[in-house]
Amino acid sequence: MPVTLINPDGLPKPEVYRQLSIATGSRLVFLAGQVARDAEGRKVGEGDLAAQVEQSYLNIATALAAIGGSFDDVAKLTVYVVDWTPDKMPLLGEGVARAAAKLGVDPVKPVTLLGVAALGEPDLLVEVEATAVLD
Repeated sequence: MPVTLINPDGLPKPEVYRQLSIATGSRLVFLAGQVARDAEGRKVGEGDLAAQVEQSYLNIATALAAIGGSFDDVAKLTVYVVDWTPDKMPLLGEGVARAAAKLGVDPVKPVTLLGVAALGEPDLLVEVEATAVLD
């Protein structure tokens, strides 16, 4: 596996993400931010943060599968949430958990969570960028 995730001594050890990603593969992949759209570009989960997170994660897996990878190859995620407040964390977690269950993967990665005023389209609540490393 080209990506190893760790929480090193001397740093907090959160349950929902890892502090470091060690990548040893030979292909670095930068995915554009993925949003709640299906393969035909139709909206998924309008007004539903958990559903939009789930679809964003599934889209990352779909993109990586197209080049011979999987969600396991993700080295880092950046999650942009519109009008972020801490009370949205359970919905974020629910969407991640549902995607992980469908994909059969451990979704815990190094992640940066950013609250933003808006995204590129008014119905979007979340956008997820990924960096992956493949052999």
